[in-house]
Amino acid sequence: YLLEKAESGRKQSQKVLETKNGSLSQLLSIDGHPLDARQRRKENQRIQRLVSHPDEQRKLQQASNKKAEQGARLFRMLPEVFAFSYATAQGDLVTLNFTPNLTFQPPSLEARVFHAMEGEMTVDIKQERLVELKAHLAEDVKFGFGVLGHMDTGSTFEVGQTEVVPGHWEMAALHVDMKGKALLFKTIGLQVTENHSDFQRVPDDLTLEEAADILGCETVVADNH
Repeated sequence: YLLEKAESGRKQSQKVLETKNGSLSQLLSIDGHPLDARQRRKENQRIQRLVSHPDEQRKLQQASNKKAEQGARLFRMLPEVFAFSYATAQGDLVTLNFTPNLTFQPPSLEARVFHAMEGEMTVDIKQERLVELKAHLAEDVKFGFGVLGHMDTGSTFEVGQTEVVPGHWEMAALHVDMKGKALLFKTIGLQVTENHSDFQRVPDDLTLEEAADILGCETVVADNH
């Protein structure tokens, strides 16, 4: 798929292939400008290094697993974190409003931020899939009674999914705009926007080497002995 990402004012476009060993990405452009010859050579070397070294492959898989588990952990909390009310329905799509469940005790800092949000969630009731979630902080979230910092009211989080082939859903959009203060009055700022498009099916057992070949990168696989 094509990933267009903007983070802290910097925009990048990447082509991403999911493999059985993690995702392999190829940088296509920066701030709307295609890579020049030097940048393409550097990106090709990065991909070659990743594919040719098993330790780099393990780091890639671990990072992928950690990111996936973090998201899954938060979404498993959804039924407990929020109190839901019916809003609208259109065909198989049902939209629910949600507010913090006052009886829930957040087990972590990230869960505290999640718990302080309110907004709306749209689900496909036939396939039991999340289609879209839009949330904002309804109040400041203080850490250490405010001594260690806080996240500001109005900070937003949005995520959307799409059915790329029958029965298979992928994240299509992500928007995060979190602001606050940390210890010693350091400003916290996380602004990330992602759009995923042009999904195409690849083999389930695709390897990193095969993904690099699809991306058009010549790779030299290192001797693992």
